[in-house]
Amino acid sequence: MSPAAPRRAAKEQVTLEFNDNHLLAALAGGHDRNFVRLEQKLGVRIESRGNLVSVEGPAEMRERAAGVLRALYARLEAGDSCSAADVDAEIRFAGERSAATVGNAFGSPAIRTATAKVTRARSPAQAAYLDLMRTHPLVFGIGPAGTGKTYLAAAFGAHLLHERQVDRLILSRPALEAGERLGFLPGDMKEKIDPYLRPLYDALFDVLGDRTEKLLETGVIEVAPLAFMRGRTLTRAFVILDEAQNVTPAQMKMFLTRLGEESRMVVTGDPTQSDLPGGRADGLNEALRILSGVEGAAVAHFSEKDVVRHALVTRIVAAYNRADAQKTGP
Repeated sequence: MSPAAPRRAAKEQVTLEFNDNHLLAALAGGHDRNFVRLEQKLGVRIESRGNLVSVEGPAEMRERAAGVLRALYARLEAGDSCSAADVDAEIRFAGERSAATVGNAFGSPAIRTATAKVTRARSPAQAAYLDLMRTHPLVFGIGPAGTGKTYLAAAFGAHLLHERQVDRLILSRPALEAGERLGFLPGDMKEKIDPYLRPLYDALFDVLGDRTEKLLETGVIEVAPLAFMRGRTLTRAFVILDEAQNVTPAQMKMFLTRLGEESRMVVTGDPTQSDLPGGRADGLNEALRILSGVEGAAVAHFSEKDVVRHALVTRIVAAYNRADAQKTGP
């Protein structure tokens, strides 16, 4: 059963009653780490006694914390887990919704990438990104590193494969070093290009696990450099172009025109991290400008607050953004 309505005590607190002590233990986490994380993030105090959990603190923050606890408990009731990352994700959602609606749709929309594996959005921006991928054949995911642009695109592609809405998942990126010159790499063609495509493999293995190797061997999943896309027409496929800030205008036009019947495309990139000469993401920026307002194309924007990696990554991105603003300021 879901937690009962909060009972207000004499002190400035909210008390929640949960009916399953086993789930309540999972909600708290080992050594109450999930409660501690909520306390640190929202500036509240959480105490548990029996099947009751009280939240004390400023009115807005305690209502938000209570909503997060309800949402996480509902997640556990549905058979999902509750990790520190899940706590952080629901806090992000809580910041975008009123206390009355927090917990109504945790991590929604969710996508199933295998029979027993579900991937959920971990920020409102990610949820909007997934919604756009559902409704538009071409979506641009624009924002800093660590916001889940590539991972969610790979997860959504795996979801479409699982639902048999597409026959193939094709991932591509330009074979360009990140500010370095690696020279000639040893090995055959595959061994030469794999280092450039490793981030895409990482995303696939994280989403699909052991199934990835078999799907790669059978050609259901294809990972290829952007140059290999020329001359192809991709039908019933979900196609991802990663690191699009390193694509020239000509390459971008070539890639976008590969779209065939019953196919979808996602283009991800961070215009501030281009490795092209002069550091200008001309191909990506031009595409965003030209396709603005074109029916069927949409853009999902991410910011530093959407970073879902280590908490320090968020602070690193914010620090660099401030430094860049100072350089370009008056």
